Amino acid sequence: MSRHAVDRRKSPEGGRLKNYVEVEKTHGEEGTHPATKALHERTTERNNDAKLREYLRIERGHQA
Repeated sequence: MSRHAVDRRKSPEGGRLKNYVEVEKTHGEEGTHPATKALHERTTERNNDAKLREYLRIERGHQA
């Protein structure tokens, strides 16, 4: 019995990874847009109050 088509590798060179590495080498940090850098560097603000409220509701036995 032969393997399924999905179980076979298409290329041993790893084309996707090769392309990603090439883009990273050519563009790197200096190639990114300033807005993208700002988004990656800013801190994330999370609303823990809503999460706590839902946990307490479950703990009390209330169903949605």
